[in-house]
Amino acid sequence: MSTNRVPLRLLWLVPVLILLGVLGYATVRKQQPQSITVRIARGERPAAPPFRLPKLDGGTLDLVDLRGRPVILNFWASWCVPCKDEAPLLERAWQTYRARGLVVVGVNIQDFEREARRFVAATGTTFTNVRDGENLTYQAYGLTGVPETFFVDRQGRIVQKFPGAVTQWSSWQEAIERLLLSQ
Repeated sequence: MSTNRVPLRLLWLVPVLILLGVLGYATVRKQQPQSITVRIARGERPAAPPFRLPKLDGGTLDLVDLRGRPVILNFWASWCVPCKDEAPLLERAWQTYRARGLVVVGVNIQDFEREARRFVAATGTTFTNVRDGENLTYQAYGLTGVPETFFVDRQGRIVQKFPGAVTQWSSWQEAIERLLLSQ
């Protein structure tokens, strides 16, 4: 009879353990940084996660070195059809606004370097393209796919994000003009 009473005496522990589990989860969840997308939606301007990546044409690019200039960061892959559709507009943005200080950077992800180089050649892009071979930058920006484009102001803060392809010039033009005017 005493063997049946031991489990009954311990039943009060079940709700306590559940409560401790819920509190522990909530504490850990609060300590995790919020995604860039959520922060932008709230009207915040989160700092662009820094990176230092190899350029497809040689050398490296450090995002910190671009401080003081407005930057468009476009994440792409050679196998991505919408990325190919979007590339001419990114090139147009680069050609149209670089005299006003705009920098366009393509960040190749989840790809083979050889295929990335072919993509750049086929699309005729002349702006800087880097390769995120280990997907660390991809993770830091919280990407869910490609293409995704981030607009970074002169202080290194993300002011806008385009998830998915943007294929209308007017959308790019409006966003770039706002970026160039942002302080």
